[in-house]
Amino acid sequence: MDRFTYTTKGVCSRAIEIAIEDGIIAEVRFVGGCHGNTQGVAALIKGYTVTEAVERLSGIRCGMKSTSCPDQLAQALSAYLEKN
Repeated sequence: MDRFTYTTKGVCSRAIEIAIEDGIIAEVRFVGGCHGNTQGVAALIKGYTVTEAVERLSGIRCGMKSTSCPDQLAQALSAYLEKN
């Protein structure tokens, strides 16, 4: 199982801890941010392939911000794909 932490940019959460097993998202935990929303995103994305998650979450914005916690998760997963 691959585990890594991604430092977020431009959102309330400070980091995202991610576990991936055989290309499937096994666990996601946001550090900081809107607890209910980030907990919901983490629960909903569990079991998706990394590619599916990137496709679904990329480009989501939070209010006037150019990014969001889901978009930051997509960026973290994209970085994972680039390395692997």
